[in-house]
Amino acid sequence: MLSLRETLTFDQAGIVVETKDEHNGKSLYMKGICIQGGVKNANQRVYPVNEIQRAVSTLNDQVTGGYSVLGEVDHPEGLNINLDRVSHMVNEMWMDGPNGYGKMKILPTPMGQLVKTMLESGVKLGVSSRGSGNVKEDGSGQVSDFEIITVDIVAQPSAPGAYPEPIYKHLMNTKGGLKAFNSARDTQAQKYLKEQLINIIGKLQSK
Repeated sequence: MLSLRETLTFDQAGIVVETKDEHNGKSLYMKGICIQGGVKNANQRVYPVNEIQRAVSTLNDQVTGGYSVLGEVDHPEGLNINLDRVSHMVNEMWMDGPNGYGKMKILPTPMGQLVKTMLESGVKLGVSSRGSGNVKEDGSGQVSDFEIITVDIVAQPSAPGAYPEPIYKHLMNTKGGLKAFNSARDTQAQKYLKEQLINIIGKLQSK
C-alpha cells in the first residue's frame, strides 16, 4: 500500500467558505471538492469513481459512528494525525458526479486560528486528500484499494492568482517574499511560508 496525497488549489476545489452561528458563537467552514475521479491528475494517477465512492462511504461511516476525522495544516510526513498540527475536522463527505466533496469545520486550535485568520483576510487556501492505496505499474496510473484517511488544508501559491492581489504584492515586497513564493510547493518550506504570511496579514490588518 502506498501513501497517496492529492492536492487541489482553491479554484480547482471550488472552495466555499461559510460562517454559521452555532450556540451563540460563529463557526467557520470550508466546503468543496476533495478528490477528483476518473481523470489523470497532476501526479499521473487516476482514481476510478467506484474507488472514490467506496472510500467516501467508509469515511462517512466513521463520522456518523462518532469517530472524529481530524485534518492538519500542510503535508505531514506520514498517514498518522499529529494533534499539535490539527486545524479542522471533516464533518461530512459526499459524491457529486465523479468527485468526492467534503465539508470541514475550522477548530479553535493554534493551527485552526491560523487558517481562520488567513481565510478572513482573503487568502485562498487549497485542500489535499491524504490516503492509501495501490497504483498499477502498467502506466495507466489506476488506483485501487483506495482509502481516505483525512483531508488537509494547504497553501498553493503556484501563480500570482493563487492569492488576492494585495496579499501577492505584499508578499513580493517583503524581505524573503520571493523565496517564499518560489519555494511554496516544497514541503520543507511550508513552515517558512506560514511565518511570512502571518507577518504580512498582521501588517495588512494594522493599516
